[in-house]
Amino acid sequence: MAKVVIIGAGFAGHTAALYLGDALGKDHEITVINRQDYFSYIPSWVWVGVGHMAPEKTIFPLEPVYSKLNVKLIHGKATEIHAENQFVIAERDSTNEIVKLEYDYLVIATGPKLNFEGTPGLGPNGFTYSICTLDHAIASRNKYLEIVEKLKKGEKQKIVIGTGHPGATCQGAAFEYITNIHKDLLKKGIRQNAEMIYLSNERALGDFGVRGIFAKYNGKIISSEEFATAIFKQNDFKVEVQRGVKKVDEKKIYWEDFEGNFGETEYDFAMLVPQFLGQPFKYIGKDGEDITSKIANPAGFILVDGIYGLEYSALAANPDAWPAVYQNKNYQNIFAGGIAFAPPGPISQPHKTPNGTVIAAAPPRTGMVSGIIGRIIAKNIIDLIKKGRMTHHERMSEMAAACIASMGDSLWDGSAATIMMYPVVPDERKYPNEHGRDLFVTHMEMGLAGAWMKRMIHTTFMHKLRARIGWKIIPE
Repeated sequence: MAKVVIIGAGFAGHTAALYLGDALGKDHEITVINRQDYFSYIPSWVWVGVGHMAPEKTIFPLEPVYSKLNVKLIHGKATEIHAENQFVIAERDSTNEIVKLEYDYLVIATGPKLNFEGTPGLGPNGFTYSICTLDHAIASRNKYLEIVEKLKKGEKQKIVIGTGHPGATCQGAAFEYITNIHKDLLKKGIRQNAEMIYLSNERALGDFGVRGIFAKYNGKIISSEEFATAIFKQNDFKVEVQRGVKKVDEKKIYWEDFEGNFGETEYDFAMLVPQFLGQPFKYIGKDGEDITSKIANPAGFILVDGIYGLEYSALAANPDAWPAVYQNKNYQNIFAGGIAFAPPGPISQPHKTPNGTVIAAAPPRTGMVSGIIGRIIAKNIIDLIKKGRMTHHERMSEMAAACIASMGDSLWDGSAATIMMYPVVPDERKYPNEHGRDLFVTHMEMGLAGAWMKRMIHTTFMHKLRARIGWKIIPE
């Protein structure tokens, strides 16, 4: 009997658990360790953050799902990974009991450590807000509704939404949050009292950490910068990009721009996404030695089958540098998916200021991408157990991704920006245009249909991720 341990039950880990449980659960031992005893549908927290969706509609308990697939759940946190002796040490949340879990295969799919400490004054213990966890989204909602009451009284308020670190990612979440706030304030009749500012480390508006997106629209090629600029201009947003936030106090956000200039942005309410790091496990060898360097990079992300250390120009010219099976080279029974795996470098070109600060949008590895990777890892572990070899692979330079950024959740007067790109990492060898993507598949559109699609995807995925009837035919 093979033993598989999965650390983390986000999109990558939970998807892997579903496929592994379905294929192996009756004959092998599948165990998931997760800090919460529920699954979180993170894309809908933007609606929680403006008070348009009840928090409980974005989560469901894991135990009933895993029980029917013969998957065990440890509600707690993993602390140590003994890679050579092949076991994980975890601590149960409810009893603080220490558990030793042996494994034949280990999947690390923890999601990020939110590095609020990397920016003084940032986050729930500082002065700004976030929608990166359910508790954070609820706190953001509560603060936002306080701002709404002030706006109703005619008080002017500055709302700043964006990224809170020079190396942050998830600009799409900030893009979606600011447009939802705008729509909500319009419906409340108080938008004129709010100054709204989008503050980001992106090289250009609409870069999203993926080198921007170019698509054919009405017979001509438009860029995501043009697409987003038109939306922001129409909505009267002030745009401050090419800025890395250095610190925050209760009134101002302090930043450095691409030219090395230092400046500040005043605010009354700010939602700034922090830098993401890997989870800080202890990686321990056979004799108790620290083997972290064999498994994780300095940021804590898991080293897999990518090519690391390339300069940006060499990486951009070699899409095969991106991992295909998400397997650690030193310990080939360890896999990593979603945010947890170490990318070989950025997708968008990084920038170093004259002061030496690197301002670079980190590559996104969330949502659809995480689910796809979780499935690939699961299928390969199933292959290894049943056939002794892996048959599944998909690099991010071969992977399509869809993003639907809602602008209000109403199915009657809402809207959404629907963006489809293929591949996620540009491949100029396969698509010898200046953008490196398939311009037939890559697409951007705005409209009410996107709002319907966003809500449909929420409902469909909450069905799929509960492993309800037909779940396997719904794509990641």
